[in-house]
Amino acid sequence: MLNEEQHTPWSQQVALETIGAHAGQRGPLLPVLHALQETFGYVDPRAVPLVASALNLSRADVHGVLTFYSDLRSTPPGRVRVQVCRGEACQSVGWHGLAEHATSSLGIDFGQTTADGSVTLDEVFCLGNCALGPTVTVDGHLHGRVRTAELDRLVHDSASGDRTRSDILNGGEPA
Repeated sequence: MLNEEQHTPWSQQVALETIGAHAGQRGPLLPVLHALQETFGYVDPRAVPLVASALNLSRADVHGVLTFYSDLRSTPPGRVRVQVCRGEACQSVGWHGLAEHATSSLGIDFGQTTADGSVTLDEVFCLGNCALGPTVTVDGHLHGRVRTAELDRLVHDSASGDRTRSDILNGGEPA
């Protein structure tokens, strides 16, 4: 899970080693970017010219791929990452209210991190849990039939380190 691991602080040497470990793959750009994000928690903009040079690509090519895919980030994520599904099935059972609550209660829009670095809020277009919408992930843990109070509890539990209840796919019902 993205935020359960300790990420390595940015280092050009570590970035070069990470790039080198994946550069020989067929179609290496995405595997390299994912490996950098796995290592550092995000793809630092300082890595773009390193990747471009190693893969014989332009910086624009690397930047274009980095900014095209919403799962790749160029800024550090918050300590807690919340993803709210906005697929059609989730929209039909309450996504809008959940989305409005999430943005207003956190004071940020989708794609942003709170000023204190505690929470990153993202929207995704399907989490594959359509029968149990609206669906969210909190630090990679999937939760269905989530209502506003449940979202608040999940974020609070994850932020406080209490993952005993948050680790369970519980259909939105408290354990």
